[in-house]
Amino acid sequence: MNNRHKRAKIVLSKLTKLYPNPAITLNFKNDYTLLIAVVLSAQCTDKRVNQVTSTLFEKACTPVQMVELSVEFIEQIIRPCGLVVRKSNAIYNLSKILLEKHDGLVPRTFLELEALPGVGHKTASVVMSQAFGIPAFPVDTHIHRLAKRWRLSAGNNVRQTEEDLKKLFARDKWNLLHLQFIYYGREYCPAKGHDLNKCVICNTLKEV
Repeated sequence: MNNRHKRAKIVLSKLTKLYPNPAITLNFKNDYTLLIAVVLSAQCTDKRVNQVTSTLFEKACTPVQMVELSVEFIEQIIRPCGLVVRKSNAIYNLSKILLEKHDGLVPRTFLELEALPGVGHKTASVVMSQAFGIPAFPVDTHIHRLAKRWRLSAGNNVRQTEEDLKKLFARDKWNLLHLQFIYYGREYCPAKGHDLNKCVICNTLKEV
């Protein structure tokens, strides 16, 4: 076992003890509303997304209901999430495509999900893992940062980091680990104001 695998084993052990059953922090009602919430979460906090979707999903929680709204109306609701023009168009257009090509259902393949407007690989990975329980390891900038800090990956981008993490951890752990990384990073290992004395993982890994 090389040092990277030793570090991965320690990370897995610590995260499993701290967060045995982590739940996604985005509020959603069904597969479709999860997809919309994840699209809105780009460069926005989950807390703000939840505030916006509490209003949006009252108006529309299915593709049929969403396309009955205008893009301008969607814009007004989601404005606090930022990137409002891009996101409102993506939400409206992906809803139309779901109705035209997928019988109004959220597709269950990466290829079909990533073909939708506003849906990149990370968004597709969250939907695959959290909506359908299909193993995926969504890596955002925060997980990318932790993987580098913990010397689990030397990847220069999120896709390379994702590949490295998938090699280190068992497939059946990926969905939970994605959430465990996020929870731990927020609570103990932030980008700014990191206190090594409070960060048990960083403290342990410095000797490995």
